Amino acid sequence: MADQAGDPLFQSHDPIFNRKELLHVGHVPDEDRIVGRDDEIQSVAAEVGAITRGDPPNNVMIYGKTGTGKSLISRHVATRAQDAARSNDIDCGVLYVDCSEANTETRATRQMALSLKDQTGYDDNIPVRGVGTMEYYQHIWDILEGFFDATIVILDEIDKLDNSNILMQLSRAREARKTDAYIGVIGISNKVKYRETLDERIDSSFGHRELFFHPYDASQLREIMRNREDAFQPGVLEDGTIELCAALAAKKHGDARKAIEILKEAGELARRTGSENVSESHIQQAQEVAEINRIEELTSGATVHAKLALYALASRIITGDRETYKTREIYERYVSICELVATDPITENGLYRQLKEQAFLGVIESEKTGGGRSQGSYLLHRLVTDPKHIVKAVRRDASLEELPTYDQLADSATGARDRDVDLSTFS
Repeated sequence: MADQAGDPLFQSHDPIFNRKELLHVGHVPDEDRIVGRDDEIQSVAAEVGAITRGDPPNNVMIYGKTGTGKSLISRHVATRAQDAARSNDIDCGVLYVDCSEANTETRATRQMALSLKDQTGYDDNIPVRGVGTMEYYQHIWDILEGFFDATIVILDEIDKLDNSNILMQLSRAREARKTDAYIGVIGISNKVKYRETLDERIDSSFGHRELFFHPYDASQLREIMRNREDAFQPGVLEDGTIELCAALAAKKHGDARKAIEILKEAGELARRTGSENVSESHIQQAQEVAEINRIEELTSGATVHAKLALYALASRIITGDRETYKTREIYERYVSICELVATDPITENGLYRQLKEQAFLGVIESEKTGGGRSQGSYLLHRLVTDPKHIVKAVRRDASLEELPTYDQLADSATGARDRDVDLSTFS
């Protein structure tokens, strides 16, 4: 085999990146790189900290928009709790489950059982297929009983699970004498209404506390970006790139994860184009790519009607002469779009609920206003991002790729601003 260092196909030295792992989404930075979350660290630690003293921890649900540090802080606090417990001769495990991937109870429990096996000397075989959920639970109880005094389970994007029975099983395991180990659950969700979806019996059993993480401001984002500067080779980042990246992220959504993604994508663009430096131009280009990815990520688990609601608002803005539209105006366009893609529309009230969910996720903003005595009060909705990004993100759904492109919508509106464009011409 040829020596890779001497193969001209591969560079032995990356001209742009120095420590690229610092820009990886799943990277948990050292404590001195965590910015603006001291209060949140203390709050999470207060709920699970009893585990370090051999006492039962509280269960906790953490809510907040994407990129507010929910997963980062949960993993950081859990790891520190594990170390503190071990210093007190308490065997404490930490389990992390991404429920957007392990989105059924069987997949989640299988991942937990296999992770526990990897952390211990458990020698029983754990099949990866062909067995039921309860068999995975039994492996979990056996490993906890044999190797741990306590464990912290982080269920990220918990709202993506097809049911919430896992909360009942974990919170009642000790009471049901499945294991003597204490189990503390940290649930993470972008959906503040998640608790309302829980069965009353499960909600009562889980008995959790709720914490809310707010978006980062511009100064915090700048510091977060500065703490990732050594991901690049010395001198590669041009002056102003960090500040621009933070400003764009703060203006759009206060999402630290996306700010880091913009910085990484800018570096990739610079490398692909043979540039020696990462410039403000690379940041601007990367921001558009990251924004489309952000919208696609936020809507990935949404219903087709949520995507069509966003598309309806975006198309209204593109073909009209306003930035804000009433629910009724969006609904009229939405019904036309449903005809275009051969989908039965939901009710106007159903569309309102879809818009409300997108407002929580930070994709749109909704404001209640008064229309005078004749109209009464009503909601006005506007996009937080460029409507071009919404159209591109929605059309990435294979079932919706027949929808008009941004350019088609823009062309149809030429010379006819604020006219209700006939979308049937695109079918």
